[in-house]
Parts: sequence; structure tokens; C-alpha cells
Amino acid sequence: MTAGIVFYQLNAKFLERAEDVPEASQQVVYYSLAIGHHVGVFDCFKPVLRCSNALYDGILASLPSDGEARRKMAGLLRFGEITVDRSHTAMLRPAVAQARIGAEPEAAAWLDGFDASLAAIEQEPVIYLMGRRLS
Repeated sequence: MTAGIVFYQLNAKFLERAEDVPEASQQVVYYSLAIGHHVGVFDCFKPVLRCSNALYDGILASLPSDGEARRKMAGLLRFGEITVDRSHTAMLRPAVAQARIGAEPEAAAWLDGFDASLAAIEQEPVIYLMGRRLS
């Protein structure tokens, strides 16, 4: 695996089959699902965006400096990963559109892909992105 940044998109969820869960634990799984926890649920991701660290740094610098969008996206460098879900799209989409103006072709293509992923989240709120810094 090469260094850089990759964003994965949730593309499937699997619930552990009842016959795989010991009978003594089944009620715990059912209860946790009923209250919104995801015990026994497996999220499956596919990579949707990749870029070099240098390109990501440039994209980050092109985001408006006075908003939450840059802070959110900078979290990937600070913490090594970020999650982008429905609660972030209204903040990120305008910032991405602004950063897209005058962007170099490679950055513009990445921003277009990121915006398309944000649009997919707005269409299907259960989808989310996981951004990770690979080293």
C-alpha cells in the first residue's frame, strides 16, 4: 500500500446471522440493534477517491479558511482518519464548490469526485465516507 490519502464509501452492511450468534447472546444483539447500536453489523467499504499527500494538502489549502469545512478535512491529517456523513454535507459542498473555482485539473477532478460522493450521501443518508491517511 502506498502513502497518500484514500476515501472509502460504505457500500454494504451485513448483519451477523442469528445462527452464528450464541443463543445466550442473541438478546443482547437484538437489544443493541433496537437502541441504535451496531453490535453484529459489519460495514463494508470500497475505495472511491485516492490522492497523494501533496495533492490533499493543496486541496485543503484551497478550502475557505474561515469555515468548518477546512477544519473537518484537516482532521484527517491530525487524527489519521475522518468520517464524513449526512451531518457534514451542507457544510462541505459549498466549500468544495468554492475550492473548485480555478483549481488545477487534478485537484478539480478530485473535488468533483468528492462532491459526487457527498451528493450520494444526501440521496441515501445511510452512506458515509471514511477518509484515511496511508503511510
